[in-house]
Amino acid sequence: MISLKIAWRNIWRSKRRSVLTILAVAFSCTILVFFLSLQRSSWEASVNANASIFQGHLQVQRVGYNEFPDMEKLISAAAALEAQLGSLSGVRAAGLRAFGFAVVSSAERSYGAQIVGVEPQREMLLSTIPGLIKSGGYFTPGPQHQAVIGASLAANLKVAVGDELTILGQTAQGSVAAAILKIEGIFDTGVGELDRNLIQIGLADFQELFEMPDQAHALVINLNSAAALPEVEQRIKTILGAERDLTVLNWEQLSPGLKQAIELDMSFGWLFYTSLVLIGTFSVLNTFLMSILERTREYGLLMALGLTPLRLLSTVMLESALLLGCGLLAGISCGAALVIYYGIKGFQVPGSEEIMQTFNLSTAVHPSLSVAALTLGPLMILFFGLAAALLPALRIRKISPVEALRAI
Repeated sequence: MISLKIAWRNIWRSKRRSVLTILAVAFSCTILVFFLSLQRSSWEASVNANASIFQGHLQVQRVGYNEFPDMEKLISAAAALEAQLGSLSGVRAAGLRAFGFAVVSSAERSYGAQIVGVEPQREMLLSTIPGLIKSGGYFTPGPQHQAVIGASLAANLKVAVGDELTILGQTAQGSVAAAILKIEGIFDTGVGELDRNLIQIGLADFQELFEMPDQAHALVINLNSAAALPEVEQRIKTILGAERDLTVLNWEQLSPGLKQAIELDMSFGWLFYTSLVLIGTFSVLNTFLMSILERTREYGLLMALGLTPLRLLSTVMLESALLLGCGLLAGISCGAALVIYYGIKGFQVPGSEEIMQTFNLSTAVHPSLSVAALTLGPLMILFFGLAAALLPALRIRKISPVEALRAI
């Protein structure tokens, strides 16, 4: 207790220097807590956005379909599997999709396109496409022989809502798949690959057209939170254990480009965080280097009176711990307050509103507190700050009491 009181008193012997050091540590800690929370939340928002546009957080497929999407690689008894996995805790929505390629013809032109069979009532929870209809509307459940197509494809085919398209493809059994579909709506996702090549029809129509009764190519799953993905993925793997021809793929496997983008952002983020840690580290180093130089005579006197260098060293390290503790406590409090505030209000990146609205996504990121964000940055500052204080403190061991007492 006496050592603690002495250490606390010594900190405030130079109030201005101590306050500046505490402010530097608090500033670094505040920025670390806030930006770590924001970055983690922005990654989750990116994953959720990617999942919401079309991919989903998870997909169940036949083994090898993702690498080589053949029509023959089908999920049998698809409706029963959909009902089973859709009822799992943490699953927001699950829906079947079937994929095929066909020549699509209008009265004037013909183009190749991907035909996707979806369940309309479930697709509204799995994808943003139903909310991006720019002309017409989304089709209704059941065999209606209706279709929604991308804006770029509609422009290339020179068609509008109400026009008819002729579909000519090949079924999974190798026979001819042909149908006439009425354009119910035209969507514009802002994703060129989807807008140029995608046509959605009802799953019932698709199964009839391509001769796939109660079959599909993918079961798409969206979660309430991306944080629940490992647990849900493991439960699905357990359920699929006996079905060796089925596999579950997460968003990292479905969208490797997004994973690489997050890893790149993480690398640049750590460069920024390292610079913040260095600000606090050098502030502590400067404070204790100046303190020890100014108190050399005092240390010499204490050593002459019998105080050991190790005891002096421990007192200096206790001072550094108290100084860092004040800064970290203030920084964590301010950082947490910022995260809570923007978690409620939302943090908007300037210039991103129009882009996010184009994809029918939230224009704001809502950061949330986490144990990692609250502890990782402050622990780094504490570790490097104590290491920085130790370097000048080791000079105490070299102090000669006689020479120190002669110093002016």
